[in-house]
Amino acid sequence: MATVPALATPSVEGGLARYLRDIRKFPMLAQEEEYMLAKRWREHGDPEAAQRLVTSHLRLVAKIAMGYRGYGLPLADLIAEGNLGMMQAVKRYDPERGFRLATYAMWWIRASIQEYILHSWSLVKLGTTAAQKKLFFNLRRIKGRIQAIDDGDLSPENLKLIATELNVPESDVIDMNRRLAGPDHSLNAPIRADSESGEWQDWLEDDTEDQEATLGEMEELGLRRDLLNSAMSHLTPRERDILQERRLKDEPTTLEDLAQKYGVSRERVRQIEVRAFDKLQAQMKTAAQERNLLPAP
Repeated sequence: MATVPALATPSVEGGLARYLRDIRKFPMLAQEEEYMLAKRWREHGDPEAAQRLVTSHLRLVAKIAMGYRGYGLPLADLIAEGNLGMMQAVKRYDPERGFRLATYAMWWIRASIQEYILHSWSLVKLGTTAAQKKLFFNLRRIKGRIQAIDDGDLSPENLKLIATELNVPESDVIDMNRRLAGPDHSLNAPIRADSESGEWQDWLEDDTEDQEATLGEMEELGLRRDLLNSAMSHLTPRERDILQERRLKDEPTTLEDLAQKYGVSRERVRQIEVRAFDKLQAQMKTAAQERNLLPAP
């Protein structure tokens, strides 16, 4: 797969207000047009097709970035990082899977912005597992809601409330709250100011395998599977079967075969497939918002 080329898109550095105004000039794509552009990029590496796919979604990136303004980082930087995630989404997007680019790109945009926030907040990783990231991105919001934005440790009542709502141990909430409140220290600082005991970086271990990242990825995958399985349970048996045969198999069953199986026309099978996929998307989005994995609409 070719690398998404450098695109001639509006620069955030030219002024945020101007940028937000300029990106509205790029029209949104109809589903069929988006499909053809994605095919051109995936099969022929057409840079013009890639550019149109990216620029048509710049408003989506800006909207998602605005949801992370409470972390004290410039909105222009958040948008720039989100645009990088958008380019990665275009690079990996497979139009044959049946879902729209925006649905797929949303995960890449959010991941890119969140990684930037985590990196910017501390020289030391605040957390690599999905649960730790969830705690980081929801702790401030919940503290604001319960009016607990104060320096120092949380009260026992607030600590229990937050731990219960996020389904994490109270010790994790205490640790994350202290790390967010505490300043970073240079790894080049001496261990003791009055001696030649060396620097803190001399005591760092050489981690050849990042096991936390591996476990985090596995946990994230399991979470997405849970969302999918939960959403599938809201479909009728026929909708579930058709969706599995058409969207979840490496070699999808043909419309003709399914039409014969259910005694309906090919067009009817296609309609059921589209309706079932729309229901699935809506249910997964609702479930993700309930688990605080997506911002509320």
